[in-house]
Amino acid sequence: MEKQTYQSIIGTLGFILSADGQETLLVYRNARKDDQHLGKYNGLGGKLEEGEDVVTCMRREIMEEAGIYCERMELRGTVHWPGFGPNGENWLGFIFLIHSFRGTPRTHNEEGELAWHKIEMLHKLPMWEGDRYFLPLVFDKDPRVFHGHMPYSQGRPVSWQYRRC
Repeated sequence: MEKQTYQSIIGTLGFILSADGQETLLVYRNARKDDQHLGKYNGLGGKLEEGEDVVTCMRREIMEEAGIYCERMELRGTVHWPGFGPNGENWLGFIFLIHSFRGTPRTHNEEGELAWHKIEMLHKLPMWEGDRYFLPLVFDKDPRVFHGHMPYSQGRPVSWQYRRC
């Protein structure tokens, strides 16, 4: 029996910092009733397109979704989400922290409302359950990149593990 090739959808997820570093820009996904993320807060990002590297993808997605250009970005980590998609698709996400940008962020886009939120209060917002595991690693002061694995089943994380390097 031939071994089947493992495949994942590759995406980016960015968290834009305010000038004082105390807030991050999030989208409240409330615009499309068929949205898998409906009613949840999230960073900005999306799928890697053919011919792109992950930095180019992140910059393009932030420009499309918030109307700003990322000047200084830091890769904070990667997360592998087997079974996350609406049909059980596997995702591999590259998580960025955007330290500086050019332009004024929009207040809404086709997915929902954009607003600044205090980082220390993110745990109170409705979001994907699994985001609560990796978000502290995005904003902590540890300079090492994290690499996580979070399998999903029926819209919920089954487990979480990560390493730093």
